[in-house]
Amino acid sequence: MGAKFEVYEDDAGKYRFRLRALDGGIVAVGEPYDTMAAAKEACASVKRAAAIATVVEADS
Repeated sequence: MGAKFEVYEDDAGKYRFRLRALDGGIVAVGEPYDTMAAAKEACASVKRAAAIATVVEADS
């Protein structure tokens, strides 16, 4: 199976996503959203941004 986004409702009733790698490990998690639709849109936003993102070192 390929990498995937999982969208779920947390214990506080908010919606979050996690991105799983090919091996099933979690490589990213999202902040809480009020609706499932907002969490799914965040997944789409991450997909769009990652496709053109560069890797840089963060300033200390």
